[in-house]
Amino acid sequence: MPKAKGKTRRQKFGYNVNRKRMNRNARRKAAPRIECSHIRHAWDHAKSVRQNLAEMGLAMDPNKAVPLRKRKVHAMEVDGGRKELVRKPYVLNELETEASLPEKKDHSLSRDLIDYVRYMVENHGEDYKAMARDEKNYYQDTPKQIRNKINVYKRFYPAEWQSFVDSLQKSRMEVE
Repeated sequence: MPKAKGKTRRQKFGYNVNRKRMNRNARRKAAPRIECSHIRHAWDHAKSVRQNLAEMGLAMDPNKAVPLRKRKVHAMEVDGGRKELVRKPYVLNELETEASLPEKKDHSLSRDLIDYVRYMVENHGEDYKAMARDEKNYYQDTPKQIRNKINVYKRFYPAEWQSFVDSLQKSRMEVE
């Protein structure tokens, strides 16, 4: 049976490859970067992962961590009964303070969606079918999709929605 054409070629040395860069990249991939800055700054590369985490007061394996009844921050059992003292308690304290901070809300609605919802409610009130037929409904949303967009707006900005509805009622009373 004949061999495939490209398989018998001998390997040639790649002179144009930077070996130093290749080795450095291989080392970086083998030891990934620690994302948490508190742990990264307290990390000792000469020690094992288990020893580093034990010094910081963290457990490597949550199943082997100290039982909840006898939980102490100062001493911790590590694999087999011997106790390791927490030599870097500041890491644990920094992690606890960071975890206790309130979550920052990054999500908000686009200005276009807010204007779209306000326009629809101003002109059509609660008539979602009329909103779906409106010429400003560029994306051809169905009545349910429009209703869901309005509900999202209500959920994201409840105070703004309430003031908007109050201003609409005032303007309708002035017209009448």
